[in-house]
Amino acid sequence: MKFVDLHIHTTYSDGVLSPEEVVETAVRAGLSAIAITDHDITDGIERAVMVGSKYGLEIIPGIELSCVHKGKEIHMLGFYINWENSWFQGKLKVFQQARVRRAHQIINRLKKLGIELDEEALFSQAGEGAIGRTHFARALLSSGAVENMQAAFDKFLVKGKPAFVEKFRITPEEGISMIQRAGGIPVIAHPVYGGGQKSFLKRMKSKGLSGIEVYHPSHTASQSRRFLETASELNLLVTGGSDFHGGPTETAPIGSIEVDYAAVEALKKEKLGRERKNRRIME
Repeated sequence: MKFVDLHIHTTYSDGVLSPEEVVETAVRAGLSAIAITDHDITDGIERAVMVGSKYGLEIIPGIELSCVHKGKEIHMLGFYINWENSWFQGKLKVFQQARVRRAHQIINRLKKLGIELDEEALFSQAGEGAIGRTHFARALLSSGAVENMQAAFDKFLVKGKPAFVEKFRITPEEGISMIQRAGGIPVIAHPVYGGGQKSFLKRMKSKGLSGIEVYHPSHTASQSRRFLETASELNLLVTGGSDFHGGPTETAPIGSIEVDYAAVEALKKEKLGRERKNRRIME
């Protein structure tokens, strides 16, 4: 059997491994395909594709968009996106600029608490990628302000805590539309955290949702079974992945969530079907 991991982050968002290191780790894990799904940025895809071709590892270009519905955060994965699409990149630029503004707001809030972070080191850690709370958690740990990464979130960075700042989000409908316009397949991520209600999924399917991330490290076996039943009932695709970020708190290594290659074949079939439909419309 061939296995895949359809949810992986790199240093271009809040992962600790470069695209090259992610590919090499996936190869060692014996995977046949992986999806690069950084938060609100696609800059790591090209590097992963180049190295993946060297090893014979199939790289699926992806994205993870932050959405909100009735105050609840919901993430939307997009697979087989045309990541070089200029319109799509323009939309992502809005996300990235908002992340920088948010980062400065968090820095100022921490300063008021008497915590001075090395701003140059903080932004250097994010590199060319999208800065987020995970980068702050690492910086707080390095500064000695907290004893571990989780404490950084619990004390400062989650909603209701003194350094928390809401991030820029779009609606799930907007996320679905963005992914579709970039030629991608929209799939709701880790529905246990939000968006897993059948009524919501049914409504999102009417807006173009194609699948559910059934298999995720945060899902119990019973939750995965429930999401699998919902996917079957609503005729939605099934995906899964490790949601790998890396670092000392990582509990799900690349390839640790067993997902059959059939999930990739189903995504390809969906992509082909949409392309054919679009061609017929244009004729």
